Amino acid sequence: MTGEIDIYGVYVPTLLVLMLATLAVSLLVRRALAWAGFYALVWHRGLFDIALYVVLLLGVFNLSRWWLS
Repeated sequence: MTGEIDIYGVYVPTLLVLMLATLAVSLLVRRALAWAGFYALVWHRGLFDIALYVVLLLGVFNLSRWWLS
């Protein structure tokens, strides 16, 4: 995996692109969890959302490494 992605002549760090993709996935997962009523079981929603984002970021990172290799 390279350190930068070229988007129309602008070099953007790969991690930034992965973080934005993870944000979109995270919003969908959080909306689904809220719809299912899962947050009634969670003690601290903010901490849970941050932990969920980190786990999803790891998954997106691993998926991108697999896809680009």
